[in-house]
Amino acid sequence: MINVVDFFCGCGGTSAGLRNVGMNIVAGIDIDTDAGKTYAANFPDATFVQRDIRGFEPSELEKMLDGMQGKFLFAACAPCQPFTKQVTQKKDGDIRRELLDHFHKFVEQLHPDYVLLENVPGLQKIAQTEGPLGRFLDLLRTHGYSFDVKVVSSLDYGVPQVRRRLVLIASRLGPISVPAATHGVISERPHATVWDWIGDLPSIRAGEEDYAVPNHRAAKLSELNQTRIRNTPVNGGRRDWPSDLNLRCHEGHSGHTDVYGRMSKDRPAAALSTRCISLSNGRYGHPTQDRAISVREAARLQTFPDSFQFSGSMNSMAKQIGNAVPVKLAEAMGTAVFAHLSQMTTDRSNG
Repeated sequence: MINVVDFFCGCGGTSAGLRNVGMNIVAGIDIDTDAGKTYAANFPDATFVQRDIRGFEPSELEKMLDGMQGKFLFAACAPCQPFTKQVTQKKDGDIRRELLDHFHKFVEQLHPDYVLLENVPGLQKIAQTEGPLGRFLDLLRTHGYSFDVKVVSSLDYGVPQVRRRLVLIASRLGPISVPAATHGVISERPHATVWDWIGDLPSIRAGEEDYAVPNHRAAKLSELNQTRIRNTPVNGGRRDWPSDLNLRCHEGHSGHTDVYGRMSKDRPAAALSTRCISLSNGRYGHPTQDRAISVREAARLQTFPDSFQFSGSMNSMAKQIGNAVPVKLAEAMGTAVFAHLSQMTTDRSNG
């Protein structure tokens, strides 16, 4: 048995993936109220701790884990916005930049058998030796962990989305590696497409909801934006519009070509953001219907099953989904951890 504590758990993408491979989800820790409601509803056997990690102590967690048998995995996906390339102005006073440092005390004092870290690639580039990641790697070395850290594409692990992430996997039991890709050119399985994951969902219009599928609800569109999406071909965008539909802010501006764009059926989606159900915030237009993707379609593109239901307003649900670790990516990491534990157990038995 591997018991999981999911720090900065959000709605539970990491927990869902690790549960899928047979791990025991013990607790999720996050400060967000709506994400907590979603997490608690989908992991009824786990404890959701709504706390700011800066005021949550290892001794409190130790009491929760007291008496549990098996190995322990601590997962952490600290808020990534301060390190993403979409944030053009990095604020030195942003407390989110230091949240990974507050995870240190749990590793240092409780010594989990495994650690799984996921974040944006930018975490690796910001002050590599003295920044948050460099400090965390020093901690792992000091406490005898073997680890591997790589920037991977979620697409290579079955996620229908071009989403590059930094993944760190660490173990106190012996050398460990980030698993090889399961999809793509080096695998027998092709990359997944948008239509592979959302093509069977019922058709709805902007502002409508189909109650037969949980959270299959699309945002409303103004009359002007309905005209814009009708004038947007598959995989097209604002450059395909008649001139009278253009926005003033885009005049003479060659960037931001994905905004108001449609997805392509036979390609993966672009990386989903916290505004992934908004037509004006990225290539989030449905491939064939004149609307932005629904909450459920966004969730599917993050590889959440339909049984996983979200709480809160539409904007809150989009934020939870956009912030989540793709379920299939977490599942691949969990599979690698189980394989590692099995190998270590075999090696020790033979030794």
